[in-house]
Amino acid sequence: MAALVRAASLGNYAEVARRLGLDPERMIRAAGINPAHLADPDLRIPTAVVMGLLEASAQKADCPTFGLQMAESWRMSDFGAISLLLTHQRTLREALAATIRYRHLLNDSITLEIEEAGHLVIVREELVVDGAVSSRQGTELAIGVIFRMFRALLGAEWKPRSVCFTHPAPADLGVHRRVFGPAVHFRADFNGIVCAAEDLDRPNPGADPAMAGHALRYVESLPGAQQPSTAQEVRRSIHILLPRGRASVEQVAQALGTHPRVLQRQLEASGDSFSALLNETRRELAVRHLENPAYSLTQVAELLGYGFPSSFTRWFVSEFGRSPASWRAAQLKSKA
Repeated sequence: MAALVRAASLGNYAEVARRLGLDPERMIRAAGINPAHLADPDLRIPTAVVMGLLEASAQKADCPTFGLQMAESWRMSDFGAISLLLTHQRTLREALAATIRYRHLLNDSITLEIEEAGHLVIVREELVVDGAVSSRQGTELAIGVIFRMFRALLGAEWKPRSVCFTHPAPADLGVHRRVFGPAVHFRADFNGIVCAAEDLDRPNPGADPAMAGHALRYVESLPGAQQPSTAQEVRRSIHILLPRGRASVEQVAQALGTHPRVLQRQLEASGDSFSALLNETRRELAVRHLENPAYSLTQVAELLGYGFPSSFTRWFVSEFGRSPASWRAAQLKSKA
């Protein structure tokens, strides 16, 4: 099943496109989207189509910060039905937990993870799109939106310790610094935000437990409020755990709060298997990472969970019929 995103994610697309000299309706139609459908913010559009629109727009406008400029004007209400639930959570930690729980109502391709690191917290955010699709614009839009949510709950003066992106820096960092401040890092090991652990547990002065309860009941009553399929959840967990060499069935089951045998039975019932999902995710990420010249072959091997480059090379040859170095060289030659 293709990953889907709410049409509301393109709410200010036309505004940014016009400001950069584009014809938004023409771009939207060229991407295969009916502009009239965007009038319904809850309409679901394939994520790959939306990512394609953002990348095409950035290229045509010669603007590498197109997605980030869309995030600049994001408001909590743009989250739709769950915005009231998030606004009235007692802490940012609870708001992030609710976002993770109901992220499928916003964007099927988003993966969020909170990693405790002593007095710091890393909020990792990745886009898990069908196929080996990589989207700089989609990633910066997603990170920008989460950053804006932090600010909405912690106040406009809140600052992160750092904001990290795996892709290279643009020639002009003006927009990134305007949005995030000076602590922006590129070619990092992950996409996400690093903040003080205490920020996550700071009380939200606008929280109303009664309103949160009403909002929760409303969200639970929405069509599609049930959790995504087990296969979708497993793919998201593999995507997050692979770079740390922790994507075994036992570790994925632990991340999902279940037992390995239960997880395997659930996958078998839907015609899936853990090994097939692991290999499929590895293939997609291998292509994505090898297309990024910022990563050495050793780094790509590590990001795919291999402790030794030779093990990665053997797997890659068995899957793609040539070595990673040969595959990358052919890709660079075709794009020259």
